[in-house]
Amino acid sequence: MAKGIKKIVWTGEGIVYKKGSIPNKLLVTSPEKLVWFKVGEWFEGTKEQEKSKDVKWAIFNNKGYIDHQKTIPGNYKYGYRITRALCGPYTYYIEASLTGTFDGKSGIQMRGETPAQITDSCWSINEGGADVRKTYQFSYGEIIWLKLLTEGLNGYKNVEVRVYRKLRSAFGLLPADDEVTRKIYRVEVIRGEINLKIPNTYSWRQSMKDVSGVEEFYVRVVHPITGKYIEDNKKDTAHARFLRIKDKTVSQVVEMPQNRTPVTIYEPDKNSVRFELCKFEQINIVDEGKTNLVFDNGAGVKNLQDRKEKVVEPIVFNFNSTQLSSESLRKLNNILQFLLEHRYSIIHLDGFACVIGKQNYNNLLSENRAKTVREFFIKGKLDPLRMKAAGHGEVNPTDDKMGRDNVKYRDEENYKSNRRVDISFDYYGHNAETIIYQTIGGPTARNIKIEPVKFETKACFERPQHTKKITLDNIYLKSEDVGTITIPAISTMSKEHPMPLHYIWPMNNLTELGTFSSANDYTIHFHTCRYYSVRNKPTVLVKVYPDVKWNLDFMLNLTNDLSVKWQNLSPKEHKEFQSKAGKEGAERRWKQKDATFNFGLKAQWDKSGEVYGQQEELKAEYEGKFKKLYNIFSSFNSLADGVTGATKGVVKKSLSGVPASFVVKPPNLSLTAEWFLKKVKNSRNVLEVGTDVKITLNANPLIGLEVTIDLLGAIIAGVTGVISGGSAAPGVLKLYNQIQDKLKKGINVGTDEVGFKSSVNIYMDLIITSQIAVNSTFKFNTVGKPSDSRLEVCADARLKIELKVGVKVKGEVSLVIVKAFAYFEASASGDASITFGHKIVYDEKGLYYRPILGFDGLNAKYVVSISVGLAKKIVIDKTKINDAKEDKVVIAQGDYPQVIPKFDVIEHLEKLFETSANIPLIKN
Repeated sequence: MAKGIKKIVWTGEGIVYKKGSIPNKLLVTSPEKLVWFKVGEWFEGTKEQEKSKDVKWAIFNNKGYIDHQKTIPGNYKYGYRITRALCGPYTYYIEASLTGTFDGKSGIQMRGETPAQITDSCWSINEGGADVRKTYQFSYGEIIWLKLLTEGLNGYKNVEVRVYRKLRSAFGLLPADDEVTRKIYRVEVIRGEINLKIPNTYSWRQSMKDVSGVEEFYVRVVHPITGKYIEDNKKDTAHARFLRIKDKTVSQVVEMPQNRTPVTIYEPDKNSVRFELCKFEQINIVDEGKTNLVFDNGAGVKNLQDRKEKVVEPIVFNFNSTQLSSESLRKLNNILQFLLEHRYSIIHLDGFACVIGKQNYNNLLSENRAKTVREFFIKGKLDPLRMKAAGHGEVNPTDDKMGRDNVKYRDEENYKSNRRVDISFDYYGHNAETIIYQTIGGPTARNIKIEPVKFETKACFERPQHTKKITLDNIYLKSEDVGTITIPAISTMSKEHPMPLHYIWPMNNLTELGTFSSANDYTIHFHTCRYYSVRNKPTVLVKVYPDVKWNLDFMLNLTNDLSVKWQNLSPKEHKEFQSKAGKEGAERRWKQKDATFNFGLKAQWDKSGEVYGQQEELKAEYEGKFKKLYNIFSSFNSLADGVTGATKGVVKKSLSGVPASFVVKPPNLSLTAEWFLKKVKNSRNVLEVGTDVKITLNANPLIGLEVTIDLLGAIIAGVTGVISGGSAAPGVLKLYNQIQDKLKKGINVGTDEVGFKSSVNIYMDLIITSQIAVNSTFKFNTVGKPSDSRLEVCADARLKIELKVGVKVKGEVSLVIVKAFAYFEASASGDASITFGHKIVYDEKGLYYRPILGFDGLNAKYVVSISVGLAKKIVIDKTKINDAKEDKVVIAQGDYPQVIPKFDVIEHLEKLFETSANIPLIKN
């Protein structure tokens, strides 16, 4: 009972024209579009198991040779497209075979259709030569070659080419039309090209009148069906302008023009999907009891590059023979199948003979051997136009035979390898980026198994052949089964490292020395024709990273204020702030800070499950060293200077001349961190080794800002005109005016017996203390999904507003008495907020922390009150204040908007210092 493929069918996918098509026999298709086919019917004797096997699809030209062959699984569809250049009446035949034997009965014919067009032209001095229209003038009788590239004409054999002579104008009048010099009939379009050998230009000279020194010619092409001139893409019917012939005759020989097959040097195919029978289809890596599919039929390969490879395969013959041995037939069949699936590569067949025998005889023998191989390929449907066969006689004929059969050359075995035909051609092999598998290990070896799936090399055509042997660079391993390999993988960090500082950042590839790699690399080679055919490039690289886990404890408390600024203070206060500034200046000058510092680092490794074995701790007194490393804390100074500078600028703008001071309190920081390597799914949902990081930051405070504004100090400073002039914030003006209107007449202090009148100055300091305490935890993996990262922040932003109001009296009575009978009380509330956040930046340079810090502005409310007793002594428009029922009398209240407007501290710093606010935590 017959078995195999009975017929193929069109799947309905692709553009097929009804006009001209015959169902299941001939398809007329649109150019450049894939038309898809599938197996439509199997013979009854075909088993279901056989239907799932690989099927060979072949495209035959109209001479019965295979243009292209592809092997794909039986349940796959096969797509084919016809280019515009190959459209026309020329038909291709598509067939599929389970065995590779094609009977010409189960397939479908196919041709493309597109409007006829001339796309390019060329005149040259030799076949397939370069265009010489701009550089060369021919002579009459010289052989000229014309090449035209076409679309929609492939396969026509009766195209007409008309050669036109460009006529010159006479007496300023243009000729009615150029004249036809020659008509060339029955021109054939082969592979979309017109290639004509024109050896009869002497007859052109004979037929022309008024021949000038240099004549110019061009051609028009007549469509064999419509009879119209064929245009180019600019609607022009004149092509190949201009052929220039000078008035000189070099030959009077006249021959008919000849059709020639295109002379084209094709590049080999570059296929991203391969179907050679020498192949593996998948790669599994078995690690810790889990099977990881790292390669699946080419999917997921990175940086695929097609690299041109030169293949030279010898076919050896017996002495004085042109017969192919059974071994040679097997080799040739493998090579044939490869060449059928790789179009366009030109095959060179170079025959040789040994030095035994006469030279002339050996020359002929070598040529016949090359012809024998050529005939084998032709019978296998390989297009003979792709092959160039030649005999080269004896190999290294450096003897003294001089054409004779010298008896001293009789040892056949010595010259066995010289009796051969070298089959050579170029092709593009796969040069994909090596598959990298990452894992984590300790000093105890753990088996990792590499298993290629459906690994077959029997059909390999290369020499030396690919084999199923898997090799590991620099390590020799005896494999139990050919086709797999088991690696005893270990980490390079072992028990001999008492303090493995090289591994502080475990994913490091280089240390400061530039040579250290934290991973132990296992480079694995196995190659086939289908995938990873380049032998010197490894297929798999297993990287074993150390299982070290680090714990870091860090504490820093700075003693002195980080930044102080002031304006218009009293002499005593001025001196106090000068002292603070002096301490800062000394710290900056000597590049060290007064600080309490603690640092601890602990390493654990050799993990078993979640429990780590060995442990080492680094303990040392680094306080002095760290104090001298001024640049570590320079970012704190920059932050402090930016805050005080920005705040002072804001206050000065609205309260010019008013006494004020600005102080940034030092941070008290503690940081704990742990990091180790862990496999997680990345953004592509693929398992990858990354550094798992957990950082906890405690800061109490992270930053503290104290601003003191003497709202009424302007009176003492004699700047009432500045304030009353309207430069202050509206709340200040209102407050000032309300209080001073009440007090401008003076005050009575004491009893009727002991008392006096005196001018009174009231001081009112608005003290704003803002500090941020932070308890934050970051959890993330350097290669993990952003959605899997966690940030837990507990930020306590505390804002204290204290309004101090007092009385400054100039008089004869002791201030003790004043304090006993006169005092002010004040209260204030504020509406302000701090924007505080975190951002983690990770790149090839390391791990960085970026703070987010902004002040959302401050709006204050105030209430100023005095005791009833004191109120009675204040003269208000020469009258006494009436007795109050309450103990306190409110003399001023209101809003003080925008004490400090909103601003972004971090952005201000970056602009101010032209630097980045990123703080390095771990550097690669």
